[in-house]
Amino acid sequence: MKKSLYSAVIVTLTMTACHNTPDYDATGIFEATTVTVSAETTGKILSLTAEEGDNVIAGQKIAVVDTSILVLQQKQLGSQQQSAKASSPDIAAQAAALRSQIAHQEHECQRFGRLLADGATTQKQYDDAQAQLGVLRGQLTALLSTLDNSRTSISDNTAAIRYQSEQIGEQIARSTVSSPLTGTVLIKYAQRGEFATPGRPLYKIADLDNIYLRAYFTVSQLADLRIGQKVTVIADFGGEKQYKYPGTVTWIAQESEFTPKSIQTRDSRANLVYAVKIAVRNDGRLKLGQYGEVRL
Repeated sequence: MKKSLYSAVIVTLTMTACHNTPDYDATGIFEATTVTVSAETTGKILSLTAEEGDNVIAGQKIAVVDTSILVLQQKQLGSQQQSAKASSPDIAAQAAALRSQIAHQEHECQRFGRLLADGATTQKQYDDAQAQLGVLRGQLTALLSTLDNSRTSISDNTAAIRYQSEQIGEQIARSTVSSPLTGTVLIKYAQRGEFATPGRPLYKIADLDNIYLRAYFTVSQLADLRIGQKVTVIADFGGEKQYKYPGTVTWIAQESEFTPKSIQTRDSRANLVYAVKIAVRNDGRLKLGQYGEVRL
């Protein structure tokens, strides 16, 4: 009788010990890479083409902000640019008269030189002609310098206006908001007709096809972990519903942290653990925030 009772106790303790031994190496929560898409310009929201739950592809237009004011500003700058170009001096035309006077005075100097050689004029008359030629040449140099500076200033002003127009053109382009990644719209933060400002969130989008399990491993388990290692991920759907997925270790934290209260480890005494990301291909069943287990 005592022997039978003793055997029953041993079997019970053994079964209890086996039952208390977890059949996983770590647990965690399924997460995904999420992006908050924000407005980059100011204006009324004209359209929001994506709804919560919609699948979008990278580069797809998902929102448009009103650009009427920006378009008018760009047209105004275009007019200013044309006006600035029209005010640029025609250096050749404005210097033509002085060049003609210089050519005439050069001819006069040559004539006075011949007369002086023949004794038909005085040295003073010849010197006066040469001085007048020097004055005209000096006036031409000053005029060309002034016109060149004016043209340079107008050219710089035209370039500045062009850059302003290009900046507004960039703002107009950014008024059309596109999805930065292929994924699913998780949250829609705004509605058509509301006012957008730079930085205001419009959507939260996540890639739900390629998610990862953020699990936590103890120090003693790190020796069995490496980047690129294949593991088994088990998704728990409650009750007896569990599905296995192949996973790949893509990241191991370099610093330890205290075990989150929601995470279980094989060693209940472990206080410091290391976060590990395990990439999993989602078949449509896995949801963000869902509990999962890892087997090495």
